[in-house]
Amino acid sequence: MTPQQKLIAQGAEAKILLLDNLVTKDRIPKTYRLKELDEQIRRRRTKSETKLLDKASKLINSPSPIINSSQENKFQIQMPFIKGQKLSEYLDSFPLAKQKQLCKQMGESIAKLHSQDIIHGDLTTSNMILKEKEIHFIDFGLGFISHKYEDKAVDLHLLKQALEAKHFKHWEALVKEVIKGYKKNPDAKIILERLTAVEKRGRYKH
Repeated sequence: MTPQQKLIAQGAEAKILLLDNLVTKDRIPKTYRLKELDEQIRRRRTKSETKLLDKASKLINSPSPIINSSQENKFQIQMPFIKGQKLSEYLDSFPLAKQKQLCKQMGESIAKLHSQDIIHGDLTTSNMILKEKEIHFIDFGLGFISHKYEDKAVDLHLLKQALEAKHFKHWEALVKEVIKGYKKNPDAKIILERLTAVEKRGRYKH
């Protein structure tokens, strides 16, 4: 972190820094791991997320990584800053009709990701930014590539849980809109059937 950079967010895995409309995601060292192993893991995750972001940015609204040959060794990803409204904070303030429209748009974007086997891994409204009527998906740090219907169903299940927990007033109506948008995925029928099975397993555990 340079003196000019501003810390705008920090989680368990990374610091998010801002300078001149450029965001840098800097993966934090884990002191409980051996140094060599820690660097190997952070380097691999940085490389993987960069590839996912690059692929996703060609399909939906997500920040395209700025490729720099040295960034992988520094455990950093640089990308354009998206100045907008984080949906976790603003979705509930909109009229219900707009909330539904945005959730349908969410579903359409997720369908595009899944049709190319991209699993986001952390589908919550905290990782979605609204800018000029478009939803931008951020933070693919837990993402991966998978053709499995199960993984796609779990991705949807996580979003459903997030909507119920954070936007509980209208969560059922919002989930219906997500599903409407998601049906643009050619494999939607199979994946939604698998989603029902995932939810049943979850109920039996409690």
